[in-house]
Amino acid sequence: MEEKHIAREISRTNNLLIRYCLQNDFKKEIHTAPGKHGWIIGYLAEHADEEIFQRDIEETFSIRRSTVSNIVKLMEQKGYVKRESVKYDARLKKLVLTPKALETNRKIKDSILEGEEKIKQGISEKELKVFFDVLEKIQKNLEE
Repeated sequence: MEEKHIAREISRTNNLLIRYCLQNDFKKEIHTAPGKHGWIIGYLAEHADEEIFQRDIEETFSIRRSTVSNIVKLMEQKGYVKRESVKYDARLKKLVLTPKALETNRKIKDSILEGEEKIKQGISEKELKVFFDVLEKIQKNLEE
């Protein structure tokens, strides 16, 4: 029997997940908010009552500053986010979603929830907890 490798299995699962997403309604939303844009829109929507800055996106998604800068710039051009000054520090610009982004987020969220149900089929709550615990440990190991 072939030995299993964590990185290979994560990569394989990622490929299957992408393929699944491209085969259903999620595909329409990916084209309007590709890649990390959708995840960032979702993050900003979930934290709408907080001031979120570029550095928060860097930390949350483990993305380099230059990459986040390019993503945010493109998201501004596409009308998903605005950068707004904060009163206490003129150098800081918080990220704020536009109405277009909020509508896109709603559609993406609906598709994600549908996909999550498909992914979780046949998996108990106990198994999901173990999965997330192990995944968190893997992430911490890689961050060190």
